[in-house]
Amino acid sequence: MDMRRGQPLHDLSGEWSLVYTLDPEATVEPTADALGASGLPLIPARVPGNFELDLVANGIEPEPFVGMSITRFFRYENARLWYFRRFEAEDRPERDSLLTFEGLDCFADVYLNGCLLGSTANMLVEHTFCVNGLLRGDNELVVAIRPAVPEAGAYPHAPGLAAQPTGFEGLWVRKAPHTYGWDIMPRAVSAGIWRPVSLRCLPRARLEWAYLDTLSIGPDGSYADMALSYQGRIPNEPGWQMAAEGACDGSRFETRAPALSCAGVLRFRIEKPKLWWPRGRGEPALYEVRVRLSRDGEEVDALSLSAGIRTVGLDRTSTTDSQGRGEFCFRVNGERFFALGTNWVPLDAYHSRDIERVDRAVGLLDEAGCNMVRCWGGNVYESDRFYDLLDRRGVLVWQDFAMACAVYPQAPSFQAALGEEARKVVRRLRQHACIALWAGDNECDMAYGWSGRARDPNENALTRCVLPQVLRDEDPSRPYLPSSPYIDREAFVAGERWLPENHLWGPRDYFRSAYYAESLCHFASEVGYHGCPSPESLRQFLSPDRLWPYTDNPEWLLHATSPVPGVNAYDYRVALMANQVREMFGETPDNLEAFSWASQACQAEAKKHFVELFRGAKWRRTGILWWNLIDGWPQFSDAVVDYYGRRKLAFHFLRTAQQPLLLMLREPAAWGQDLVACNDTREDLPVAYSVRDVDTGEAMAGGEALARADSATTIARVAHLASWRRMYAIAWTSPLGQGRSHYLCGHPPFDVSEYRRWIEAAGMLPQPVD
Repeated sequence: MDMRRGQPLHDLSGEWSLVYTLDPEATVEPTADALGASGLPLIPARVPGNFELDLVANGIEPEPFVGMSITRFFRYENARLWYFRRFEAEDRPERDSLLTFEGLDCFADVYLNGCLLGSTANMLVEHTFCVNGLLRGDNELVVAIRPAVPEAGAYPHAPGLAAQPTGFEGLWVRKAPHTYGWDIMPRAVSAGIWRPVSLRCLPRARLEWAYLDTLSIGPDGSYADMALSYQGRIPNEPGWQMAAEGACDGSRFETRAPALSCAGVLRFRIEKPKLWWPRGRGEPALYEVRVRLSRDGEEVDALSLSAGIRTVGLDRTSTTDSQGRGEFCFRVNGERFFALGTNWVPLDAYHSRDIERVDRAVGLLDEAGCNMVRCWGGNVYESDRFYDLLDRRGVLVWQDFAMACAVYPQAPSFQAALGEEARKVVRRLRQHACIALWAGDNECDMAYGWSGRARDPNENALTRCVLPQVLRDEDPSRPYLPSSPYIDREAFVAGERWLPENHLWGPRDYFRSAYYAESLCHFASEVGYHGCPSPESLRQFLSPDRLWPYTDNPEWLLHATSPVPGVNAYDYRVALMANQVREMFGETPDNLEAFSWASQACQAEAKKHFVELFRGAKWRRTGILWWNLIDGWPQFSDAVVDYYGRRKLAFHFLRTAQQPLLLMLREPAAWGQDLVACNDTREDLPVAYSVRDVDTGEAMAGGEALARADSATTIARVAHLASWRRMYAIAWTSPLGQGRSHYLCGHPPFDVSEYRRWIEAAGMLPQPVD
């Protein structure tokens, strides 16, 4: 969170110059004159940006997301880069001049007017350099970037480490793990200055940071006990004072105390506070807070922040059992919270473009009715803009640290690097009310068993020692989960089946298979199903002669995503998608349009079923975060919105399944099915409902009932025979308005034409599908 927004600064983003070479050993004096005279290619560049995008903008390489073009960029993985520019700024002896790079990718040496300011080795966090005494009016800034791939070769890759097929180069290097190639992202081992650059001039006596935390909330929200922690550059002299004042919709507070040292805490109580609630539970109230440092009554420095007053907790057990005697449930302000949402994956393979896509993607969260997102550990840490938007919308964030699907180094040097990264990340993000949980990584506990060796993930010092210590220091109030799924010592002995929180991937067979129906977890933090993009999107990223068929098609494989052609990393995914179609409809269509539609229908029914499986078992089940909202490059995937923003059918079905009040049918048992009212509001809701066969119009159920608050209530019983193959339209009216859904009855194979006619008759098919 940038607490100094609105304060004057020198924005050093924009037009830069770039010199590059494919020789990773090349050296050039880091001055504009020497670089211009080097004889190496010199091109204009944009900051924020990525090196590859500058090559495209200058006509040197084609658009990387079309056809096989992304593979042309593999040869630039050894490229050495020099960015440089001039700017006007004078040295101000009475103030501190701080040069900040919000994102440098990643092994970089930074020079100002020929002076080496320092070196960086982390793409994921900002880097700040004090430049007091170095500014001289007309200034020259040079950033020399060494390539990450050869740099990785200098580290020891011992047999005890483990990674995804293309990910070993990333184990020691603090880049987003997906950049080396993933099953959802291409190999794009980029480089560049990917977030803004700025020069700030700040008072010598100042606040470094302030953090307002909720210690506790009184009964019925009658009061909130707060703690304002701070650190500053405060001289050891009398007369210094700290103060904070905040306001939210008529509620105000003010507190002050002497500043006796460089750090401290102000504890105070707010009477009748406005509480921050997640979506569907109340208003996400935010206080606009100003924190002031003054001396003898005169303000010297101030920080501004937005703060939500709320508590968040996680009730969890190490394991569960077949009777559900376990737990994994979030609480907000003491109330149980049922999570409906998605996994947040890279918005773009070239992260300088993330900021252009974030508003639209967050709008899709609203449209789909999500109240939680999980920021996946293979990604970057998102922009302040992302967290600000979610604060205001009341969408909770499960935040992974940037490690995924690997056994990472345990060396002291790596522990220190990760600890420094985590401290920066936590300090930047902790003020956001939306953040509900810190998680150490994605599936690294599971990765300890993928090598065939029965290794205990509790040996991992990174997530059992390093990260917990940072969080105890910097954010002691929020819950922490060492991994997702987390395998503690009890769970390691018991086995994966008994985890209370899990990722439901398995065979990815028919979505009503025993794998899903018999899963024991209380909370599914990942579950997905493939869906083909629309033909319109396919024509944007596939070559005309590679649109069809999908068999023996290298462009389908690359965009499926199998990131390195000729290497079977994730080649199974195209066949998996086709088999899911064949499972549901008995055959695979013989043309692109029909295949795309059938695949989207399979995905839509699957995602809807997964959400209903969990909602219909509230509170035995406590949340589901499906994989995933939107693609970060054009591909065949589990996303429900493709890279170009076109919604798949699954998006519309999920929007229905995640309504605050949903009427749904549980799966058949004993000649019938339960009609269940899933009510996520705090109020009992009267409903008038009907269930009818869309072909015959036969009324299967109808009447009036009461949907109990915050519950899944059985309100009727519908007859069922195993031989039936049909579709039901479900409709209801409540104080929330009118709602509708559908249920696909019977066993596959279904006739694809009949299925389409059914969902049109049920009113569930958008016209047209985006």
